[in-house]
Amino acid sequence: MSEVLAEHGYLADDSLATSLFLALRMGRPLLLEGEAGSGKTEVANVLARWSGGELLRLQCYDGIDASQAVYEWDYARQLLHLRAAEMSGVGTDGPGELEHSLYSEEFLVRRPLLRAIAGASDDGPVPILLIDEIDRADDEFEAYLLEILSDFTVTVPELGTFRAARPPVVILTSNRTRDVHDALKRRCLYHWVDYPSFEREVAIVRLRVPEASEPIAREVSAVVAELRRRGLYKPPGVAESIDWAQAISVLGSSHLDERTVERTLGAVIKYREDAERVRATGIAELVSGALKYGT
Repeated sequence: MSEVLAEHGYLADDSLATSLFLALRMGRPLLLEGEAGSGKTEVANVLARWSGGELLRLQCYDGIDASQAVYEWDYARQLLHLRAAEMSGVGTDGPGELEHSLYSEEFLVRRPLLRAIAGASDDGPVPILLIDEIDRADDEFEAYLLEILSDFTVTVPELGTFRAARPPVVILTSNRTRDVHDALKRRCLYHWVDYPSFEREVAIVRLRVPEASEPIAREVSAVVAELRRRGLYKPPGVAESIDWAQAISVLGSSHLDERTVERTLGAVIKYREDAERVRATGIAELVSGALKYGT
């Protein structure tokens, strides 16, 4: 599993690779918790590239409901169909048949959950269902999601029940802005995705930004590690390390220094308050201390 992930651009530690292997073999959803930017979402992207299955992403937010997550009816097309039928006289001759035709597959809009359940064929690759940031959804949606993940069925009253020929691969992510309910956790395998070690982060930067030199990759990883220890409002994630290394390479810099960090700080720090704190404590001190650690 580690080799497969690495071949598709994701350097996972043994614990994460084992959790993924077990989730795939046992047919269980995998809940990945961790800090924002630690690489949780990318796991689903890599699995889709490896398996060839369609990646279906459900981005959760406060107030999400079944019409955004499961299905809804295309009311605009239904209305056009109704008007066209009435103009042709169908509305008076067969109103029951007309009403029935309005609630057919033709007008059903499948959202990610229904697409994941109804989209798997008997012989093709199964879909990869990414339920991103489940901690942003409310309790009612989480309970509804638990029901769907229990048997992978969705009932559309007008059409019947859709059952998965083969269950999709399900990856849930959480930034732990609130605790996910125990009932959902019991349904899933669980793994905490931490920031990578220094050497692993250097390897990730080198893999994702091949134009970055070894010194740049090590210096960027060292400064980012120091920034994470400073209690910032939004500590930089792996994505920021990659962006920063790429920005420095685009500028043609061969090493990090105070001026380069000042010019490119926006690639790694995304909040004004955090940038002010970094500047107030001294960029020169940040760079010199981090580079001693990194080299």
